[in-house]
Amino acid sequence: MKDEDILKRAADVLRIEADGIISIVDRLDDNFIQAVQLLRECRGKVVVTGMGKSGLICRKIAATLASTGTPAFFLHSGDGIHGDLGMVMKGDAILAVSNSGETDEILKLLPHFKLNNLRLIVITGNVDSTLAKAADVVLNVAVKEEACPLGLAPTASTTAALAMGDALAVVLLEEKGFKAEDFALRHPGGILGRKLLLRVEDLMHHGDQLPLVCHDTPMQEALFEITSKRLGVTGVTDGKGDLIGIITDGDLRRGLQTHGDGIFHKRADEIMTAKPRTIEKDILAAQALATMEGNLPRPITSLFVLENGSAKPVGILHLHDILKAGI
Repeated sequence: MKDEDILKRAADVLRIEADGIISIVDRLDDNFIQAVQLLRECRGKVVVTGMGKSGLICRKIAATLASTGTPAFFLHSGDGIHGDLGMVMKGDAILAVSNSGETDEILKLLPHFKLNNLRLIVITGNVDSTLAKAADVVLNVAVKEEACPLGLAPTASTTAALAMGDALAVVLLEEKGFKAEDFALRHPGGILGRKLLLRVEDLMHHGDQLPLVCHDTPMQEALFEITSKRLGVTGVTDGKGDLIGIITDGDLRRGLQTHGDGIFHKRADEIMTAKPRTIEKDILAAQALATMEGNLPRPITSLFVLENGSAKPVGILHLHDILKAGI
């Protein structure tokens, strides 16, 4: 194939699959509402089952449901008829995916579902199939054609089934009032989870690592505090221990330009920058990063952390700490 023919064929595939999804939009009706209600009222788990390519779609649907507030798991239909039905309990709801609606392995599971009074939702391209007739709710995802030129490999049909599963999951999460914080609790290991879970107090330097000097400390001692704590900054406190300023590398350079060697005869409060930007310890680390990067035209590299509701410093957060955490 010529290059232009390759691109044309790829575009045709995407159009066919997009048309398949658009076609099921017009078929959304009371059946979809009933499916949402059934899943919302389910007191157990949603068991998503299928075979072959539909089985792979089922895995994705189950994962999306589980991560967005609807407990769910995937049951391989073939394994189900050979013992894995033991995972299915009374109170569960079944979501079966089969384009033909005649998948033998799923049909063999129907007596068990009926025996245990399990409600059945079917996503299928054949509303007259055996599986559809056994269902409590049928979601029609029939497509006009597959993108495969042989009409054999499931393409548009599996895309339509996946989209219908996503539609169920998204509507359910909104119905349940599912929030970003809830999502993070289910994703503690990923970047998203870290952004929504890690707080300033989880990353900050504290205790002996915290660079602090009193307001009347000689600059020679303040310089030692800056270099020994290796954060390029020290906080300056008043007699009550409240943070009143900071001394950064930039303050030192400006002090040397103004005072020369005389800087070492100055006190910390004569060189410091007063009223520095600070942050409280229970703020999300991602918010701290936004504060640092948003301080234009000169972004901040360090923020002193205050005890909530007070001016007393309890830690310091450096930009490198946030980036190292993968936020």
